[in-house]
Amino acid sequence: MSNPVPVKLTTKDFKSDQEVRWCPGCGDYAILAAVQSFMPELGIPKERIVFVSGIGCSSRFPYYMDTYGMHSIHGRAPAIATGLSASRPDLSVWVVTGDGDALSIGGNHLIHALRRNVNLKILLFNNRIYGLTKGQYSPTSELGKVTKSTPVGSADSPFNPLSLALGAEATFVARTIDSDRKHLQSVLRAAAEHEGSAFVEIYQNCNIFNDNAFEPLKDPASRDDYLIRLEHGQPITFGADGQHCVVPSPNGFGLQVRDTSEVAPAQIVTHDAGVAEPAYAFALTRLPDLDLRHTPIGVFRQVPRETYDQLVQQQLAEARERAASVGQTPEEQLTNLLAAGDTWTIN
Repeated sequence: MSNPVPVKLTTKDFKSDQEVRWCPGCGDYAILAAVQSFMPELGIPKERIVFVSGIGCSSRFPYYMDTYGMHSIHGRAPAIATGLSASRPDLSVWVVTGDGDALSIGGNHLIHALRRNVNLKILLFNNRIYGLTKGQYSPTSELGKVTKSTPVGSADSPFNPLSLALGAEATFVARTIDSDRKHLQSVLRAAAEHEGSAFVEIYQNCNIFNDNAFEPLKDPASRDDYLIRLEHGQPITFGADGQHCVVPSPNGFGLQVRDTSEVAPAQIVTHDAGVAEPAYAFALTRLPDLDLRHTPIGVFRQVPRETYDQLVQQQLAEARERAASVGQTPEEQLTNLLAAGDTWTIN
């Protein structure tokens, strides 16, 4: 969202006077710092920015942003933010949630916000654990995960958040990592520029209850062979020397990883986040192995579609025109609508 007269703000302007209270070493600190330093780029007055969160460690976020915000109800942040975005299209509305908050009790609200293409920027902090309630398994915990609530291992298969988002027809889907500030901010920048629902999964370390869950993606000794950095318009190659690549599966469905030296350059997939059908982006989300090898990060999908907010505002404008054409105020028209049809008076 842009502002006609850009406002010059600094990182300091977005830091509230509240003491930041997460466990020392939590990945949330890095995400907060990245967001606070990125916000001035929007050129939007702080009074037009809102952060809405649910319940969980990540949901303390609004306290630490010197903007408007709401620490809302468990899992319901997308629903509350939808009402705000639809009624106030002049605002930049951001949702901060976690893997438990968004994908367990809040799963229903998340998928419907995405399918409606509400103009929200949804940041899902995924640490694969329930941190606030002290270490139970979450909807993204791996099968067999031993936790306080699953002492002999979880019997649940985990959600793939990006696959889920694409199944809901999300128009913008991306993934990044808490410790890679440059990449995180580049993804935030793309999300902010997108009109409609922007869903960003952020791999976030919980050093107390699930430490090093994403270490292979961060360790210099392994990250080049594990991470696939997606760049629009570029062939999908990775590895320290580009020795690995992504090609179509021989059976015609999905994608697979091959050694670059074994395939012709024409076979290597060139990343296109603008592919209309979500099947391509979905195939990218299925590449990672259980050990996180071959994990893509970046923007998977970014396509235009009319937003829910635009459709609602269009309906309101048409309703006002209809009311004016018969000499009514919108309030009078609403009263008549509520009193029409089958109504009863109870004595």
